[in-house]
Amino acid sequence: MLTPSTDIHDAIIVGAGLAGLVCALELQARGVGVIILDASDAPGGRVRTDEVDGFLLDRGFQVLLTAYPEARRHLDYAALDLKPFYPGALVRADGKLRRLADPLRRPSDLVESIFSPVATLSDKVRIAELILKLKSGPLDRLFDEPEVETIDYLKEHGFSEKVIERFFRPFFGGVFHDRDLRKSSRMFRFVMRMFAEGDASIPAKGMGQIPAQLASKLEPGSLRLNARVVSIDNGAVTLDTAEILRAREVIVATEGPEARRLLGEALPPVESNSVTCVYFAAERSPIDEPALVLNGEAEGPVNNLCVPSMVSKHYAPAGAHLISASVIGNPSDSDDALEAAVRTQLTNWFGSDVSGWRRLRTYRIEHAQPALIPPAIDPHVRASRVAPGLHAIGDHRATSSINGAMLSGRLCAEAIG
Repeated sequence: MLTPSTDIHDAIIVGAGLAGLVCALELQARGVGVIILDASDAPGGRVRTDEVDGFLLDRGFQVLLTAYPEARRHLDYAALDLKPFYPGALVRADGKLRRLADPLRRPSDLVESIFSPVATLSDKVRIAELILKLKSGPLDRLFDEPEVETIDYLKEHGFSEKVIERFFRPFFGGVFHDRDLRKSSRMFRFVMRMFAEGDASIPAKGMGQIPAQLASKLEPGSLRLNARVVSIDNGAVTLDTAEILRAREVIVATEGPEARRLLGEALPPVESNSVTCVYFAAERSPIDEPALVLNGEAEGPVNNLCVPSMVSKHYAPAGAHLISASVIGNPSDSDDALEAAVRTQLTNWFGSDVSGWRRLRTYRIEHAQPALIPPAIDPHVRASRVAPGLHAIGDHRATSSINGAMLSGRLCAEAIG
């Protein structure tokens, strides 16, 4: 038997990811009473960190771009103790690791980058010119230019097949979880500018510190965990326990497919990109710097690799290192078969030490981010209201990024409050 609540809340937010948390804080600041419901045992949505045998495992390789305007607005960077990655990448090409640095941020590595076979000299000049172009003018201008697939944008701007295959596919394929680079060129321009204006970083104690910091500012008792919502109907929110809560405004702040399940035809279908992340424990790091390693050879399942413990020592216990290997998509192989394929590839890269690595966990993230294939970002932030008293927020309603999720949550609160 259903058990309805007699109270009518100002607002109920379904989902305690970054969009829901920011929306809740913004509403509370405006004096709006908020209840947040989340099916999980902790806030964060896809931005979570698990502790396994003393290692900190983010649920899939993730970074915070410090130039994100919304992250700067809502987060205390000093308290997060952000640790930056090297501004560039090490690219596996022709059997070796080749350096490709941001020419404007790492001029000391310019000579090595110029002679790197990852790209032609003309490509390197074009990259520098593109960075300068994208950094000029207001940020919103980047969303006003024509929208095409990223791969078409790169070809239109004269980049060679070599640099597309060796750098752009593995680097932005890792960012977008799509080596085909079908993501909107507006998203590419935005992310490229964010990389150029700030650091790619991780909190010293894991990406989960980001939602934890936001949740710590909520009004006591406003966040209810292990509370799965099964349906929403005319302001009534039904939980899997049969409890019914009512609110004047209901805000669905889940990932796209779940939002579609709850809202049905009120929300368009959301296509997702997936990613698989395999974590290993190792005695020694295969690289000696906090850099991202890219697969520029297009062979093997691993698209990109990093050693989070080289970025922040807290990611691994003393005397050990954490290895993160990302595979685009969700392969049909079993975890054991995938591990074997990953080991074979990385042994070719780093030698026999790989055989001594211990697999800690494999994460298969079906909805890592919305695909946003053109036409997708027009406008670049959709209005939250999908029906009277009903809203949808999240990165699928804006740009597929931490910034997009936070922006969507803030704008919803401003529209309500």
